Amino acid sequence: MAGEILFLCHRIPFPPDRGDKIRSYNLLKALARLGPVHVGTFADDDRDMGFAGNLADVAASQCVVPRRSRVRGAITGLLKHQPMLVALYENARLRQWVQQTLADRPISAVVAYSVQMAQFVPPLGRDVRFIMDFVDFDSAKYEAYGAKQRGPMGWVNRREGIKLFAYEQAVAARADENLFVSHAEADLFCRSAHIPACRARGVDNGVNLAYFHPDADFAPLSADERWQGPLIVFTGQMDYRPNIEAVESFARASLPSIRVVHPDARFAIVGRNPSGRVRALANLPGVVVTGGVPDVRGWVAAADVVVAPLRTARGVQNKVLEAMAMGRPVVVSPQAAEGIDAQDGEHFSVAADSGSEIATVLGLLDDKARAAAMGHAARRQMETRYDWAATLAPIAHMLGERPKLPAATPA
Repeated sequence: MAGEILFLCHRIPFPPDRGDKIRSYNLLKALARLGPVHVGTFADDDRDMGFAGNLADVAASQCVVPRRSRVRGAITGLLKHQPMLVALYENARLRQWVQQTLADRPISAVVAYSVQMAQFVPPLGRDVRFIMDFVDFDSAKYEAYGAKQRGPMGWVNRREGIKLFAYEQAVAARADENLFVSHAEADLFCRSAHIPACRARGVDNGVNLAYFHPDADFAPLSADERWQGPLIVFTGQMDYRPNIEAVESFARASLPSIRVVHPDARFAIVGRNPSGRVRALANLPGVVVTGGVPDVRGWVAAADVVVAPLRTARGVQNKVLEAMAMGRPVVVSPQAAEGIDAQDGEHFSVAADSGSEIATVLGLLDDKARAAAMGHAARRQMETRYDWAATLAPIAHMLGERPKLPAATPA
């Protein structure tokens, strides 16, 4: 493609150690293969700000700014009648840098990652394409939260769902391409927002098949970590609400019945920043909360079963793809399975509630041959469908020199 690319991302795309960073990191690498990329992004904290120098290896220029506090973002959003997610990322310095970059550089495409970054994309000329990677249908997540909650937080989440949905519609109407993490997510958005299907498409997540490989070079668990009985593992960012709810449900509703049959079974919750609710689960029999670990692969490789019992989930779960790439048998909720090209009973097992989880996990623990066959099938499916080079291949075509589509009108 001719020209250069402006990439706007809500969280610094390095290191690729959590779901959103994994996709944004690989998207940035794919864009850099097409031309010079200028990166505007946010840092959540000092740790993130420390990674700013790593962008120099791939970015032609960069602007990394700190994100405002969640409380301030929430108050600003309420006062300005904005989605709180958008207000959380307002930043005058980044806005000025974007305007200056567009004025100074021969930008031919702007790629925004996550809907809150669309606020930094000004009206563009017909020769500059705007690609919006929503990743997930975020307003639907807040709507689901609000539907389950009562009191002030229920009202806040219902309001956010309504406000953010209107904003998503407006953004989708002016973008040349609207991307989602799966075809199912794109179809749901098109139906809900009344956006023509040709204006939204799924671009799957991938998985680093060399890194997440059963025979890769990583340190195995120590004898003390592995223990002797069956090991069930969940991985994820443990201050993220859907992950918190998932491990609470499994630890309290499913694990006790599993331990009736296998008294020495353990459930390991592996991931950074465990909330107080997650840390409290370590007081339950058989539950281990590791916090952050140097390399999650050791825990996944040691697992007899990996579980992803998420009840509120949007898009494709990287934790599921990674465990399948490691050749482990995985038990997922229907929500965590949505959007993944895999067959229930062959590549993974889908369990809709705690009763199904108990039966499915026990079945895999008691049938080692079936568990191994499922793990092998999972690895083969990842090799066939989820290599990053293949999943992101459409990006080059989207950024080609083509006439801009006429704007759709939100309902």
